[in-house]
Amino acid sequence: MLNFAYEARDPATGQKVKATIQADSESGAAKLLQQQGLAPIDIKNLDDAGTSFNPIAKLRNRITTKEKIVFSRQLSTLINAGLPLVQSLRSVNDQTTNKGLKIVISDLVADIEGGSAFSKALEKHPKVFNSIYVNLIAAGEVSGTLDKALERIAFQQEKDAEIMSKVRGAMAYPAIVLVVMGGVLGFMVVKVLPQVETIYKDMPGAQLPFITKVLLAFSHFVTDYWWVVLIIVALMGAALTRYARSGPGKLVVDKLKMKAPPVGPLFMKLYMARFARTATTLVASGVPLIQMMEIVAASISNVHIEKSINNAIEKVKGGKSLADAIDGDPNFLVLVPNMLRIGEQSGSLEDMLGKTADYYEKEVDNQIKTISTIIEPVLMVVLGIVAFIIVAAVLLPIYGLADKNVVG
Repeated sequence: MLNFAYEARDPATGQKVKATIQADSESGAAKLLQQQGLAPIDIKNLDDAGTSFNPIAKLRNRITTKEKIVFSRQLSTLINAGLPLVQSLRSVNDQTTNKGLKIVISDLVADIEGGSAFSKALEKHPKVFNSIYVNLIAAGEVSGTLDKALERIAFQQEKDAEIMSKVRGAMAYPAIVLVVMGGVLGFMVVKVLPQVETIYKDMPGAQLPFITKVLLAFSHFVTDYWWVVLIIVALMGAALTRYARSGPGKLVVDKLKMKAPPVGPLFMKLYMARFARTATTLVASGVPLIQMMEIVAASISNVHIEKSINNAIEKVKGGKSLADAIDGDPNFLVLVPNMLRIGEQSGSLEDMLGKTADYYEKEVDNQIKTISTIIEPVLMVVLGIVAFIIVAAVLLPIYGLADKNVVG
């Protein structure tokens, strides 16, 4: 139940009434007020108050993939046990601790009680339930297998989350090493090198080595104009982010993901696993082939592969099989059309898509291990080079002083 603050008019006395009320949704609160003989003027959701302009509240109420998986599994179990949909949603809502999800579930209950289908109610929350979720639920409603559709959704979400977690984990190690390396380099340049310069200033005719002069010039700039550095970094970050999200930027970034070593093979296998897993779930739920391809294209997260799938859709509409439609496309790995062809010829497309997804998910694991093996020695070499430059910049002046003292 959600808390609402309301302002209403009492028709009997003509006076305004202000108080709070508990209900499943805003429309539910309005109905309760009308039953009490009041005419609602304004109703505000207290549980959602302040989150629109509060980034901390937004982050706290963000609905995670794990929470969506739990929601799907709980709802599937309750529906399979014979509970009506609305009662199942209310039961799940009572067990949910995330305020954002509670608000969404309450809206779903209100829409369904108002006569909407479950899939139509989900469509009103695209940030929480994507097109795959909505279409699988719609297929489950038509076939009378809503509980199985929810189970398939939860399974797919778990697979997607598992793969992405492994990819992020593989990228975390080099990121941490680079951050630490940058911190050490910054400390040496800003704190240690200036002390070497101070020693040399007191010695007439002493000349600093070239590498030390370069690093000292950088040190002075950062120390004297740190605010300029921050502005430049912020502007560059904002510009790169904006470019990456633009049309031309997405083309470049997505192409780099597919081709740049050593992450190119990883992302290609990740895309193939996502394509096959999503297609498996949709085919198993009875979604028509063309609609399945349209949904997969929208969820693949790569503009080049999305374009290839859309081209394949036109070929399928023209009479070609799915395997022939993507065969020879450079944005698909060779195994995919071969497995699809076997599935189409044997009438077991769902099974072949599932096996393809399993294969590429294992390949993603292997590729992550390969990248980790490659990255570690590369990082060691980079660290060694950086350490050598810093040590040279610090020690060369000291050795120079020692030589002068010996000569003197």
